[in-house]
Amino acid sequence: MSQTPLHGYRVLDLSRILAGPWASQVLADLGAQVIKIERPNAGDDTRHWGPPYVKDSDGNDTRDAAYFMAANRGKYSVTVDLTTPGGQAVIHDLARVSDVLIENYKVGGLAKYHLDYASLEPVNPKLVYCSITGFGQTGPYKHRAGYDFMIQGMGGLMSITGEKDGQPGGGPQKVGVAVTDVFTGLYAANAIQAALLERVQSGRGQHIDLALFDVQAAVLANQATNYLVGGVIPQRLGNAHPNIVPYQVFPTRNGLIILAVGNDHQFQKFCELAGAPELPSDERFSSNALRVENRQAVCDQVAQLLGAASSEFWLSELEKCGVPCGPINSIDQVFNDPQLLHRGMRLPVQHTAAGAMELVGSPMRFSRTPSQSSKAPPLLGEDTESVLAEVLGYNDVKLQALKEEGSI
Repeated sequence: MSQTPLHGYRVLDLSRILAGPWASQVLADLGAQVIKIERPNAGDDTRHWGPPYVKDSDGNDTRDAAYFMAANRGKYSVTVDLTTPGGQAVIHDLARVSDVLIENYKVGGLAKYHLDYASLEPVNPKLVYCSITGFGQTGPYKHRAGYDFMIQGMGGLMSITGEKDGQPGGGPQKVGVAVTDVFTGLYAANAIQAALLERVQSGRGQHIDLALFDVQAAVLANQATNYLVGGVIPQRLGNAHPNIVPYQVFPTRNGLIILAVGNDHQFQKFCELAGAPELPSDERFSSNALRVENRQAVCDQVAQLLGAASSEFWLSELEKCGVPCGPINSIDQVFNDPQLLHRGMRLPVQHTAAGAMELVGSPMRFSRTPSQSSKAPPLLGEDTESVLAEVLGYNDVKLQALKEEGSI
């Protein structure tokens, strides 16, 4: 079988919580060997962010929260105390034989342990060192801690998420997933792979500086350019779209559906199906720009039309005539959807305590190489001695000494 795209690369993961672990999980999905460094007797904070927890074979809670499993698929776990000289020496040894290091400590936080880029670059000049912080390595906020929720607020996302002021439930809302962390992890994985490609030419690694605040600004996408180009400060619109109408949730006779009309032709097809072929000729509705200007009037008309039949009818008939639409699924419906099941997004894995279980699979697919393995490492901190013996050649005497001094 062909090897995975990043087979042969080693990633040393000193990150915790979500953004950094998400980046290293993507690299693990692509075939890199990821060695996750955790605190002895404690581990990543998210191991304890439950319930729910992974259940063992007897149905009892293990020490691993479901949250932890969401971002640490396919990694080896090694416990090292970074505050001890012995632990720092272990990290230096691992950095010497690694291609990538990912960390998300506060700016300067690793320097006192001699584990910052300036300390490790001489150890391995080819090392790609990725730092993820709330606000970056420079600037007036560089020493501030940064968490996804506060960055969603500071970065403008909550100003455009939620129902309009004055509407029932109006006011700013965070997104239901820590999307700033996830986006930062994806940017980090991209930047790391770009640095590895550049290393082929230069022979040198480099320091990547990623900030959650920067990423949140970047992924405002069209809302940001609406302001930068058009001078428009976007406002909350609930489920509506600032630039396309009708493009939102609408009630039907027995529920709710999403209608996503993206162009004038689709609007015409919808109106024909709904028995109102004259609407596209109305001077208020004849183009998307006019529909945006007359948002409330067109949405009132569409809501009236959709209310005449069931959600099942509209989802079936709209699909037949090529008008984008969809249901609003619960999470259980998502992971029992035949399309997602066909795509392998419920990934069977083996957990040391739980045995067979399922995690969310990787969405990446390649035509000639595998993209993920169901034989994920156990991630219980039980890999420490075996990994250090295999990767660094530590013998039993060396490992025992590190254990006795509390470094691993």
